[in-house]
Amino acid sequence: MRRFLLVFIAFGSLFFFEAKSQTPHHLDVIIDEILADPTPAVSLPNAEFIEIKNTSSRSINLEGWRVSSLSSTSGAFPAVTILPDSFLIITASSSAALFNSFGRVLGIGSFPALDNAGTTISIRSKEGITIHAVSYNGNWYQNDLKSEGGWTLEMIDTHNPCTGSTNWKACTDLRGGTPGAKNSIDANNPDNGSPALIRATAIDSVTLQLTFSETVDSAKASVAANYNISNSGTTIIGASAVAPSFSKVILKLNAAIQRNSVYTVTANNIADCSGNTIHAINTTRVGLASLIDSFDVVINEILFNPKPNGIDYVEIYNRSDKVFDLKNIYIANRSSTINAVSSITQLTDESIQFFPGDYYVITENSFLIKQNYTAKNPDNFIDVSMPSYPDDKGVAVLLNAQGEIADELRYDAKWHFALIDNDEGISLERVDYNKPTQNSENWYSAASTAGFGTPSYQNSQFRTDVTVAGEIAITPKAFSPDNDGFEDYTTLNFQVAETGFVANITIFDAVGRPVRVLAKNATLALSGSFRWDGLNDKFIKVPVGTYVVYTEIFNLNGKKKAFKNTVIVAARF
Repeated sequence: MRRFLLVFIAFGSLFFFEAKSQTPHHLDVIIDEILADPTPAVSLPNAEFIEIKNTSSRSINLEGWRVSSLSSTSGAFPAVTILPDSFLIITASSSAALFNSFGRVLGIGSFPALDNAGTTISIRSKEGITIHAVSYNGNWYQNDLKSEGGWTLEMIDTHNPCTGSTNWKACTDLRGGTPGAKNSIDANNPDNGSPALIRATAIDSVTLQLTFSETVDSAKASVAANYNISNSGTTIIGASAVAPSFSKVILKLNAAIQRNSVYTVTANNIADCSGNTIHAINTTRVGLASLIDSFDVVINEILFNPKPNGIDYVEIYNRSDKVFDLKNIYIANRSSTINAVSSITQLTDESIQFFPGDYYVITENSFLIKQNYTAKNPDNFIDVSMPSYPDDKGVAVLLNAQGEIADELRYDAKWHFALIDNDEGISLERVDYNKPTQNSENWYSAASTAGFGTPSYQNSQFRTDVTVAGEIAITPKAFSPDNDGFEDYTTLNFQVAETGFVANITIFDAVGRPVRVLAKNATLALSGSFRWDGLNDKFIKVPVGTYVVYTEIFNLNGKKKAFKNTVIVAARF
């Protein structure tokens, strides 16, 4: 073990003694400030840097330490000591002189590039111990202007180094940062919350990866007995926390899980850096992911004409019995000139499982969507650089990892409820995810009572297929066309015994006057439906009252049959 000879002079006397160096521990030194995007500069040098702070009670020699990102690692640090409760600016060797006026600086070779959008930055001792890691992203600034560059990200409470986004935000110092000094936002911000198990993915049939909401105690997280999986023949036989962030854990199983089955994983006795033990949110689902086929995943809702301060979103729904990985799904549009699929965007580069019956919302700013609409599943949002979806008409496309089209919607603003004067901020919702996507009758304006959008949960206008007892049936028999999300329209369901029939459908008022031609010489499938929204042929809402739906079907063989169904147009008071 290395020994240091220390000499102190006090009151005219010399004191000599030896002190043994100590192996550094996790969180003895932390990263507490990051400048990932120095351009446009405010008053700081136009160079990337991180600041580290010694939070221990002893001096620490950093010789042999390294700083890493997800893609690269720096050269080894020279022999430099950082005192307790002091700071050190670390930057590229070529930039070190630019920071001399701010405090102690260490310039190192191969300083890793700090991605503006976010990455994981870690510091490791010469023994290979991960001392601290930070997985930042642009949302941590909590300030749209400062996230554009020139401002640092600062840690709020350096005694709470593991909680991530809740303990970081943009610097408030007018220089743009505080390298070499206490952070401008320094404050007491203790971690009193329990860690949560937020996600699991199957790497293969016997290997699972769990993701926690924050850094967890790696020793406790690496105990296999702290986990179980919902299957009597499957047990956890190994667990290991993943460096450098220690927010992920790899589990090994004694037997393979089966495809198209959903399992539940539970974690117990897991603690965070502050000693808080996992409590309520300790279970999650997992399954083996499949490649999506056509119509497995569908476009279920789209907001293409947001309010002036809003943004677009597309909601997708897993209507299959399979588990998918969102990193294998892409969103796109079609070029307006050559009609080719374009602006292809991967939903995520991280494995996130998409289970049967789940909804996910794709947008550029989930925080903004959650401000403007109710989000009953706030974790089911994916932020991406969205393809363009024009306000009048356009095309939304879903692709699988092979580039094959899983679903495609050519939407039109004319599909909105005709009595809506201004459709800004109103989404189009799919009525039935089992019916064809490209059918205008299968889309309707989101209800006013649902806030004109239902991102991340069942649509306000959702309606499943209705089993028809006879050949013609109307459901519901009374409706109120006020776009409040409750029986805003009625559906005429038909069923015929053979192909080749044609239908004419006319709606009459109580005194026999025709008010709406719903279909004229419409060719019929064996079964299907038509919808009446309570408007007449001039797209004016009809008065409250009783109406007769007269349906005539015929074919070229001379077969003919007529039906009369009564429906009531009501109003809510």
